[in-house]
Amino acid sequence: MPTPRVKSPLRQPLRRSTRNATANQEIKIETADHEQDHEQDPVEAVPVKRAARSRTAASPSPKKAKREPSSSPDAHRHKPVKIKDELAKAEALKDRKFKLFSATSRTSPFPDFPRPTPHECTIAHRILAHIHGERHRPEAIIAPTTSAGCGNSPSVLDALIRTILSQNTSNANSTRAKLSMDKEYGGCDKWAEIAHGGQARLQKAIQSGGLAAVKSKVIMGILDQIKDKYGVYSLDHLFRASDQDALQEMMSFPGVGPKTASCVLLFCLQRPSFAVDTHVYRITGLLGWRPGGATTREEAQAHLDAVMPDEEKYPLHLLLVTHGRRCEECKAGGKSGGKCKLRKVFKGGRFDAGAWAEIAEVVEGEGVKEEEVVEGELVKGNAVKQKVVKKEAAVKEEQE
Repeated sequence: MPTPRVKSPLRQPLRRSTRNATANQEIKIETADHEQDHEQDPVEAVPVKRAARSRTAASPSPKKAKREPSSSPDAHRHKPVKIKDELAKAEALKDRKFKLFSATSRTSPFPDFPRPTPHECTIAHRILAHIHGERHRPEAIIAPTTSAGCGNSPSVLDALIRTILSQNTSNANSTRAKLSMDKEYGGCDKWAEIAHGGQARLQKAIQSGGLAAVKSKVIMGILDQIKDKYGVYSLDHLFRASDQDALQEMMSFPGVGPKTASCVLLFCLQRPSFAVDTHVYRITGLLGWRPGGATTREEAQAHLDAVMPDEEKYPLHLLLVTHGRRCEECKAGGKSGGKCKLRKVFKGGRFDAGAWAEIAEVVEGEGVKEEEVVEGELVKGNAVKQKVVKKEAAVKEEQE
């Protein structure tokens, strides 16, 4: 008697892994809450391609494997960059990043939120100038030779690169990176040498500044796009551009966000622009100058830049940054102890006219300190120590 056939179970289809379902992912560096220099800014998302996994679980034959290109990231790492593709990606990124700012140009994304008023800005300026010294815009911009700075350069491209180096790090670290880069390439503004030297060489040169792999890729991409578009390594044509056009072009580069572009606009191009870093974002929240909840730094910057008087943007940016670094009550994690004059006047995020009336007598009576940076001194560890000269302004006549 023949043995009955046993039907074999149906073969289950292989399941595809969804671990790498997205081919392009973005790296987003978050800004730390601890004390850092005012130049810090989260490095903008830079697309990083990852090779997709094989569609089937079966391994290809050895001969076929030899003919097919490797899917490992290393196999694609050294392929030449296609400038046209990079420019197309940059254009799409520019449209996405600039959408908020073009839609709210000179108008706030929060039209029903009126603060800060011009009067509140003036009061905060007077209090902070009394504590930390006044801040004046320099008559001429001179690029520092012993520090990285943040947009402090007469060259727009140099100002942009300096600001990128200062992202997500302290002034001391960004200075080490800048000095190391200048030494490696034989001076500052050696853009052709940097571009021809390749990313690996630049990454090694700026290693001491942190996030060297990301920043070197950003810098190389900027240099490639500028040279391909203009034929020279220069962005000085932005001196003749409108504020919006200058912001839009700078934000077209991957790795350059609203805060970085605003710093170059404020310090290099000498335009009225209010950059919001982690210190400014934190303190303006304490003062009640921006809506609470899920307000992002980009939204806060768009709002504050729209409602703040132009003449207050330069001094208040610098004074808020300085206060955020020095004031024990206004530092990250600080708690109100009743000593900070600024928090007294804006207690609970509301302007207290009575508290200001009391403090105004002290501010007017003691005068305003005039603080001026006169020299940059290189000290141990390549950190930069600024010598400061303070002068007492003649606010009150002497009593005989």
